[in-house]
Amino acid sequence: MPTLRLIDTTLRDGLQATGVALARGDKVAVARAIAAAGIPLLEAGIPAAGAAEAADLDAVADAIGPERVVAWCRARAGDLSAAAATRAAHVHLSFPVSEIHLAAWGFSHEWVFQQLAALVPAACGRFATVSVGAQDAARAAPVFLADFAAAARAAGAARLRIADTAGVWSPARAAALVAALRPVAPPIVVHAHNDLGLATANTLAAAEAGAEWADVTVNGLGERAGNAALEEVVMAWRLAYGGEVEADASALGALSDLVACLTGRTVPPSKPLVGSAVFTHESGIHCAGLLRDRRTYEAIPPAAVGRTATPFVIGEKTGSAALADALAQIGAEADIAALLPLVRETARSLHRPLSAGELAALASRFPSSLPPFSKQPSETTCHSASMK
Repeated sequence: MPTLRLIDTTLRDGLQATGVALARGDKVAVARAIAAAGIPLLEAGIPAAGAAEAADLDAVADAIGPERVVAWCRARAGDLSAAAATRAAHVHLSFPVSEIHLAAWGFSHEWVFQQLAALVPAACGRFATVSVGAQDAARAAPVFLADFAAAARAAGAARLRIADTAGVWSPARAAALVAALRPVAPPIVVHAHNDLGLATANTLAAAEAGAEWADVTVNGLGERAGNAALEEVVMAWRLAYGGEVEADASALGALSDLVACLTGRTVPPSKPLVGSAVFTHESGIHCAGLLRDRRTYEAIPPAAVGRTATPFVIGEKTGSAALADALAQIGAEADIAALLPLVRETARSLHRPLSAGELAALASRFPSSLPPFSKQPSETTCHSASMK
């Protein structure tokens, strides 16, 4: 698989999420963290939105270097002029291409081609690269979209973004569209929305079909159900597809935490790769396997995404191996066979895992007649959970 390159649009499309607003300093902090994670390009704002937005974009450019910053524009000369007044080195020009969007904005096919022919060459004279966006490409007429892609390449566009604006793609449709457009288009960027929970899958399918770039946001932040998640695309492309991507995966955990904190959008515990529960285990058979080899139930080491191995949860689903390990961690001994049913029943009645103190108190009721538990060597030592 070829190297997949990413454009992070957390500071543009991600901030379309309802109720989310970041101060300039927060935007700079997020931009620095994204850049530190090795993402090559950041779509950092919409200059035509006003002087404050343009100043925010310039602050980001000053912080991480203009060569990494993309300004987003509608297909309007005024938007392009506003972008040209910023320090962004790259620009994206977005064109409606579906009949739904063309009718909604009162535009025709002829208008699209006229604007494309006028704006792209003008932008090429000001910016290092010009990206052209096919807004709502997922619902566009195939022949018109192909003509649009060819015109974008002829006009000098460095990239063509095909957008699933309403989130209606399937992976097969995304891949088929990329395959159809590749012969006539400049390098393709896939831009997926998550309305059907398929943004990451669609992005990966498009990349497998030949899209060279992918738009992502941290934690999948974005309008409605969000966008393709940076952390998911990075790790899935590497692990499931065997490809490479320009990113430092070990920075993803801290980056996720930062964006969640600043935006107030809490990450669900089960969020792939960065959720608080994804490296936490309670099931007896899982914990027994992990004590022998972490790879039994963790295909990705926590450190690979900047997380640490979390303790076992001692609760209703705990098995004897995990219980013995938990007791060893707190320096306690007990008859495991006698203690285990009480541990499970207590956790069930409390509707939560046991604390270290609670486990120790229960263990004291069942003194062991065996020598103290001695942990066997293993690749990674697990520790008991919820013991504060």
